[in-house]
Amino acid sequence: MSTPVAKPGLLRQSRWNPYAVGAAIGVLSWVVFALVDKPLGVTTSLTGLAGACAVPVLGAEAIASNDYFKAHAFKWDYGMVFLGGIALGGFLSSLLAGTFRAEAVPSVWRERFGGSVVKRMSAAFVGGILAMYGARLADGCTSGNGISGSLQLAVGGWTFFLTLFAVGVITAALLFGTRRSSNS
Repeated sequence: MSTPVAKPGLLRQSRWNPYAVGAAIGVLSWVVFALVDKPLGVTTSLTGLAGACAVPVLGAEAIASNDYFKAHAFKWDYGMVFLGGIALGGFLSSLLAGTFRAEAVPSVWRERFGGSVVKRMSAAFVGGILAMYGARLADGCTSGNGISGSLQLAVGGWTFFLTLFAVGVITAALLFGTRRSSNS
């Protein structure tokens, strides 16, 4: 796997300094609190969007009568703009850095688990369901519970972040092993 080459200009870099990005997220959190009086977070908006997307499949009446979707109804608000901005920002960033590529099976997955598109998409789908279920169960996602919660020094936010990192390290070790790459 090749390492992306840094390009001139901040917006054209394929990797940014994590300390600078962390500080920028902290500043963004302050700005969001000042402007909309809400913490960063996207799972509530994603839940509302999922309900709106389910209307053609399940029908408007089924969604309207569902207590969960009633409590998290789709609405155009800061959360939906933030959710769209995350997707659009990531896409534009990859285009500017020259790292965008559409691939059904990333090379790191292919090396470990093979090239089956069905296996990769199934794992991604199940992982997405588990992540969203966990986020809704915890009443917050990585941005809402972890970033905003820990910035407010909430015990739940710090518990979430520490658990997230510990489980991430364990999962990566189980799935990909502990050997170091040749680039280290």
